[in-house]
Amino acid sequence: MLEKSRSILAIEDDAEIGGILQVRLGSEGYEVEIANSGRTGLRQFFESRPDLVLLDVGLPEIDGFEILNRIREMSDTPVIFMSARGGEEDRVRGLSGGGDDYIVKPFGGRELVARIEAVLRRSVSSQTSTSNDVYEDARIRMNFSSHDVIIDGDPAYLTAYEYRLLKALVTHPNQVLSHSQLLDLVWGTDALEAALSSVRLYIGYLRNKIESDRSKPALIETIRGFGYRYRPPAK
Repeated sequence: MLEKSRSILAIEDDAEIGGILQVRLGSEGYEVEIANSGRTGLRQFFESRPDLVLLDVGLPEIDGFEILNRIREMSDTPVIFMSARGGEEDRVRGLSGGGDDYIVKPFGGRELVARIEAVLRRSVSSQTSTSNDVYEDARIRMNFSSHDVIIDGDPAYLTAYEYRLLKALVTHPNQVLSHSQLLDLVWGTDALEAALSSVRLYIGYLRNKIESDRSKPALIETIRGFGYRYRPPAK
C-alpha cells in the first residue's frame, strides 16, 4: 500500500461529486482540495502543487483538455481524467495529450482509489528510477531536478512529452523498451492501443532534436517488432 499522506486536487464543477470525492478519498488518508472551475483549478494547482490531479473534461471557462495542456507545459504531476464523456475520441484525446488515466462517470469509489494508487505508484517509480539527479554521457546531459537538457554543449528545448520520453530512454540504457512500456512510462496510460502511435510520433520528434543524422539514428535505436533502445555514445 502507498503511504497515504498525499494531496489531490479535484477540478470538478459538480458540487455533489466534489463533496463525495472529499469524503471518500479523505477516508483513505488523502488530502483533497476542490476547484469548481477550470480557471480556479489552474490557480490552485500552481499554488498548492498537489501530488495528483483529478480533472473533469466539461468545465466552465476552460475545459479539461486545455487545463491539461497548461499543466504539462510546466509539470509532470499525474492527471486522471474523470468524465461522463466516455467515447473513444475523448479518451484518446485525453490520454495522448498527456493524461495518466481516464475514468468514465459514474464510477465506484474503490475503482477510483485503485486507479489513483496505480498512477501514483507509476509516478514514484519514474521519480526513483535513477539514483542521481543528473544523467550524462558523451553527448547528452540531463538534470532531472531542473529539467535542463544539454546536447553537445548546447541547451535543448524539449516539450514535456519529449523530455519524459528521453528520460525514460536514458534511465534504461541499452535496454529495449516496448511501445507499451514507453506509453506507460511517458503517458501513463494502460497501453491503450489507439495511442501507441504517439510513441512512434514522439520518437521521431526526439530524434530530430538529439540525433546528429536523423536518417541514421545512433542514439535511439529501433528494434523492429520490439521497441526502442537508447545506446549511450562512446566517450
